[in-house]
Amino acid sequence: MILQLPEAQALRSLTRDGRLLFSTRSIRLFAFGLVSVILVLYLTQVGFNDNQVGVLLSLTLAGDAAISLWITTRADRMGRKRMLIVGGVLMIIAGVAFAFSGNFVILTLAAIIGTISPSGNEVGPFLSIEQAGLSQIIPDNQRTAVFAWYNLSGSVATALGALIGGGLAQLLQGLGATPLTSYRVILVMYALLGLALVIVFNRITTVIETPQKPITTSRLGLEKSRGIVLQLSALFALDAFGGGLIVQSLVAYWFFTKFGVDTAVIGAIFFGANIFAGLSALAAARMAARFGLINTMVYTHMPSNILLMLVPLMPTLPLAIIVLLLRFSISQMDVPTRQSYVVAVVSPDERAAAAGVTGIARTIGAMFSPLITGSLLGAGLLSVPFFLAGGLKLVYDLALYRSFKTIKPPEEK
Repeated sequence: MILQLPEAQALRSLTRDGRLLFSTRSIRLFAFGLVSVILVLYLTQVGFNDNQVGVLLSLTLAGDAAISLWITTRADRMGRKRMLIVGGVLMIIAGVAFAFSGNFVILTLAAIIGTISPSGNEVGPFLSIEQAGLSQIIPDNQRTAVFAWYNLSGSVATALGALIGGGLAQLLQGLGATPLTSYRVILVMYALLGLALVIVFNRITTVIETPQKPITTSRLGLEKSRGIVLQLSALFALDAFGGGLIVQSLVAYWFFTKFGVDTAVIGAIFFGANIFAGLSALAAARMAARFGLINTMVYTHMPSNILLMLVPLMPTLPLAIIVLLLRFSISQMDVPTRQSYVVAVVSPDERAAAAGVTGIARTIGAMFSPLITGSLLGAGLLSVPFFLAGGLKLVYDLALYRSFKTIKPPEEK
């Protein structure tokens, strides 16, 4: 019975290259989850204050935006596989630098040039190029379901990474290692996972490349799809700015500060949260088939943001965890639908560029958020980022629905 579900049929239709792209997603998100639990704790152990941590996280996002924009807007012309390998090398650079240096200048440079995720979520050029490649090898009517599985694989990997990252740090400290040493071990593992990513990317064939090399003088790699992509980018930047106020590393720090929980418990919390998030992404494909991509994005995102604003109002740790998990159980339904919508409403030879530009807009939108959160945490205002994030994301939902409810992807026409 399960194998006859549309979602399962979409998964079975994946080619060898599709399965390899799923595996690279899993390796990468496991690595991101691994460091997300300990990254802010590591930076404070090194000796950085709250404001320095906020600056470093913002510069991480700024560097990611600049490098990713350059890579993704050229991937359709220069080769998607080649650009994916470059992204893997940037992960190795960041992991090595963070593992072996505590110097603020060096880590800032590594954060700008390299690829590391403070949130546990996707960063770098990978997502945009992989989605463009996947859309090249799957039919339109299976795209959202495949993207849902793609996001589920990432959420499970992030969850396992967070669980293992928090548990390993606790285990090493129990065996006599200092907190700083335990965090550096995890960062070395991150660099090694970057190396594994490069090896797998090298096995992918040219079938993921665009069938016709785009000829464009635009620095963004866009011509026919420029207008709609820029409109979507502006809205996605607002959503990401709100989300950047409560990235996973900062939520972990909030739990640690308010309730005094250790890294193993924090890792377990985010393991559950990311599992729920992944399952919600899979459910999105069924909802989108019935209600449409834009409706699914908005109708599920709004209650998720209300739950986010309720988290800091919970008086006890169990209640805070329950509300957070409820939020994550619907929080990712807009992700595969958003990704599917972007590649569906643009020209096929501009998909990597479109996904890249909208992705970079999200990164830029989140770029300055940690600065604000760092200042608020430094002032003792632990709950304010939750309220700001939820409110801004609700504004995004309403604006998205108003602007794009009549613009349909091919499978809905």
